[in-house]
Amino acid sequence: MISRSSRAVFAGLALFAVAGTSMPALAQSNGDEARLRKLESEVRALQRKVFPGGDGRYFEPEITRAPAAGGTGNTASTTAVTDILVRLDALEAQIASLTSQTEENTNAILQLTNRIVSLETTPTAATAATSAPSSNLSAMTGGASDDGDDDKAQPAAAPSASRLAAVQEIAKPQTDDAADDEYSYGYRLWNAGFYPEAQQQLTKFANEYPNHWRSTYGRNLLGRAYLDDGKPSEAAPWFLRNYQANKQDARAPDSLLYLAESMIALKDTNRACIALAEFGDTYPALASGRLSNQYQANRSKVTCN
Repeated sequence: MISRSSRAVFAGLALFAVAGTSMPALAQSNGDEARLRKLESEVRALQRKVFPGGDGRYFEPEITRAPAAGGTGNTASTTAVTDILVRLDALEAQIASLTSQTEENTNAILQLTNRIVSLETTPTAATAATSAPSSNLSAMTGGASDDGDDDKAQPAAAPSASRLAAVQEIAKPQTDDAADDEYSYGYRLWNAGFYPEAQQQLTKFANEYPNHWRSTYGRNLLGRAYLDDGKPSEAAPWFLRNYQANKQDARAPDSLLYLAESMIALKDTNRACIALAEFGDTYPALASGRLSNQYQANRSKVTCN
């Protein structure tokens, strides 16, 4: 939009243009010549303010006075008056162009502002569809901990000598990235089917390295270690935590699907449907791509409204 000072300049330009065309003789004095040059300078400055960038599409070339031809008297006077009139015509054209462009810009900005206000005050159908699942996900595991408490109350059986020997055969990586070594060791334990050992190792990794780039993989795999061990109530909090940590992380969508799978295992259809609905809304590309089979398999296990 044009500021008050800019509007004042426009008003002055218009008045000057009218006065200049009706009384050209006045502009022949040295004082009026200086005012005309100052006015041209102000128009160029205003052009640069309205159209920053300064390319040739918006700036008229400066009008220079043509060399006077031979002759004296009335010829020189006529040349000076003609020069002033030409320059005034150029100024009037520039002012008209600036005014037109400013009005167009102002109208476009007003329309854009109205659209933004409308979007902010009127929730879309997609927003309404995802807002409820998100709020419900906050309490997704709230009522699914009873079985977990029973599991924790049971004392763990001591591993056999053969199991200890088998676990010891799984080597822990030794690289210059200690955090990645901890995760990789947990993955090897899980991959070998040693779920309790993997749970212990991956819990250590998740707690000690929450900001490592592998953290999204570690939390997701920890949930899977519990789920594969038949403990969905202990798996669910890790899946939910990984999804809510950052929905754009590499394993956040996987965790949301496994969260639905945990709820299905717990026979909690309502929460399973909430997780599946959120997955479909948040990751439509994955729902028809990389995770399509798992998504459809979970949906086939429950009847959602």
